[in-house]
Amino acid sequence: MQLLQRENIGPAHGLWGMLHLRPLPGSPDFAGSVEQVLDVALSDAEFLTEVGFQGLVVENFGDRPFLPGPVEPVTVAAMARVTAAVRGRWPGLHLIINCLRNDAMGGMAVAAAAGADAIRVNVHCGAMVTDQGILSGQAGQTLRTRRAWSAEKVRIFADIAVKHAAPVTERPMAVEAADLRYRGAADALLLTGEATGSGADPDRVAQIRDGAPDAPVVVASGVDEQSAAAWAGLVDGAIVGSSLMHGGLAGGGVDPDRAVRVFAAWTEARGKLQRKDDI
Repeated sequence: MQLLQRENIGPAHGLWGMLHLRPLPGSPDFAGSVEQVLDVALSDAEFLTEVGFQGLVVENFGDRPFLPGPVEPVTVAAMARVTAAVRGRWPGLHLIINCLRNDAMGGMAVAAAAGADAIRVNVHCGAMVTDQGILSGQAGQTLRTRRAWSAEKVRIFADIAVKHAAPVTERPMAVEAADLRYRGAADALLLTGEATGSGADPDRVAQIRDGAPDAPVVVASGVDEQSAAAWAGLVDGAIVGSSLMHGGLAGGGVDPDRAVRVFAAWTEARGKLQRKDDI
């Protein structure tokens, strides 16, 4: 199957907003009501779509501390229920599933069942030392499962040097990018900072391009109203979360005013770039 190219990664403007789900069944802080989780998620999704977001990432952010590998079946079921509800209400959205910490199979199950467009995989190839221990990529198994489930339409958005982690051994960023793209068949490469909400290193974009020049590069942490314009000229897309939330805190629920400002900063910058290209 042909990998995604830079010009067709997903939503208009190349921008996704985060749906940080409240704690799900099976997690330490689950409050006992899936309906409440669903209601909050739909409310956040409504805020973001009214602002203009055409892409969302559904993530079990409230399930901290995260399991290193497969999540419990009830977590997959709850995420599928939320995702199906979002898909049913907004059928045109580009939806990405991230099943934390690194459950690509669980994410694939949610996406295949609920009609999402892609999964995010924190460690798709290689190995990283994380707060869950050493996580190893399972690209071969993930793609074989996708094939077995006839879910080839579900794309792989893979982190490169993911946040809250350190490599087992240092390798050039270009080499990591090439492995993810051409050996791991990742459709897009996601660049983050060291932690949730922290800024990524813009110099790494050129290094990634050196290794995988045809791969879409998406910045996936630290984009806010102030940095959006600079990033819009460097990458093919952005996933924004913390800067959309109340108090700028991940998991704090969408603040419509913040969402408006971030969306406007990004789309204005992208519009200027498009007009410049058209001249």
